Amino acid sequence: MNTTIASPAAQVIIAVIPIVGIVIGGTVIFFSLLWRHSEKKLQIKNGTYKKEYFNFRVYSLLIGLLLSFVGLVLTIFFALVNGKSAALLGGLIPLSLGLSLLVFYKLNPDFKTHDAQ
Repeated sequence: MNTTIASPAAQVIIAVIPIVGIVIGGTVIFFSLLWRHSEKKLQIKNGTYKKEYFNFRVYSLLIGLLLSFVGLVLTIFFALVNGKSAALLGGLIPLSLGLSLLVFYKLNPDFKTHDAQ
């Protein structure tokens, strides 16, 4: 088994890459929120602002389906690769979250009253 140790400069670069990604991502999120806020302020000032309603029904269905299928695939993969081990939780946790969101989508009585609007 051939093991090589990376140079100190390479180790520093490898350690800095995630930090730079987080800083750039945070900057993009900050400026997008700032732009959206100023856009809403101008819409209110001009009288063209309409309140947007979040469709929680569609959101819970979409996230529930995504988490369920990703969790199912990960559960099957980890079960085949590692058998019964702690790694299986990597698939069971998103699977259970997705199924709970789908149950919430199906059983929530508020969805029936808000669909007509």
